[in-house]
Amino acid sequence: MKDIVIEMHVPCLMQCGFYQDDSQVPYSQAGTCFSVSPEKGSGHYWTYSRENLFAISILDFVFYEDLFLEFQQPKYLSLNYYDSVSGEELHPYKRLSSGCIRVHFGCNNVYRARYHKNIPIRSTGIEITPEYYEDYLKTKYPDEYTDPRSSFLSVDGLTNFPELVFLFRQIRQFRGTGIAAKLYYEGKVAEAVSLIVEKAQQQKKTYPSKYVSKADLDSLQAVTAYIDDHFAEDIHLESLARIACMGTTKLKSTFKLVYKCTITEYIQNKRMSRAEQLLSSTDMPINQIAQLVGYHNSSRFSELFRKITGMLPNEYRRYCATLL
Repeated sequence: MKDIVIEMHVPCLMQCGFYQDDSQVPYSQAGTCFSVSPEKGSGHYWTYSRENLFAISILDFVFYEDLFLEFQQPKYLSLNYYDSVSGEELHPYKRLSSGCIRVHFGCNNVYRARYHKNIPIRSTGIEITPEYYEDYLKTKYPDEYTDPRSSFLSVDGLTNFPELVFLFRQIRQFRGTGIAAKLYYEGKVAEAVSLIVEKAQQQKKTYPSKYVSKADLDSLQAVTAYIDDHFAEDIHLESLARIACMGTTKLKSTFKLVYKCTITEYIQNKRMSRAEQLLSSTDMPINQIAQLVGYHNSSRFSELFRKITGMLPNEYRRYCATLL
């Protein structure tokens, strides 16, 4: 019988510099704790699995250098909520930011990501196997079963899902053991699935199938290349539309379809990545850094920095100083 922890978590964690640490019990004793090797960072990765059906993971660690992650994703549905994070998923590019639901549907593909150094990674996640969403649910609810994969994918990137965030908070606070823990975690996974299915039904609309041509993809690459070179400047939508040879409406919709974020969010993410580097490697005043990355208002810069990373700029700088 498969075990998600052994099959996926352990190889990936060992590769990244974790070790199994039975002396640490940060959450329920029902799970297994892995700690970061002291020379690489600090903190822990706790996970609990139920046979071959699901796993729950709670992350709370920081690395002293950028962490490049690469592993083959089995056919699992993965759901995460980040309280604090900074980094990028690669191929396709997506900024990792706090306060956001992230969903992955593994299909034996390779997952690649970079997590930025000195920013704490705090998240709660659930992974469910095909045995859970194809066999277990279908057997338990034969007359009402629908494949939850499309529902999961429909909530990827949401920042306004308080019911699910509250559920993740409850999971982090739980400290039960034995059969109480098994029943609790089984119930929370089922509750998460039900919330997601209900959310997908609420926001479901009928759109014609969308297809992005190679020509449009090439145009979007020209747009992102321009943004990457000029993100600290005032960038106008009309200028980007001319670069893409598209109307502004088509550009906005196609960009979001491909990159799963708006153009404004893409620009903000680029600015915040540069701000992180300046905050950790220089003693420039925060208002000067705000100007350098494109913000004339330092309060607005601080507000966006906290929204994306989970920390204010001065908090991030102080945290970096403790790691030196």
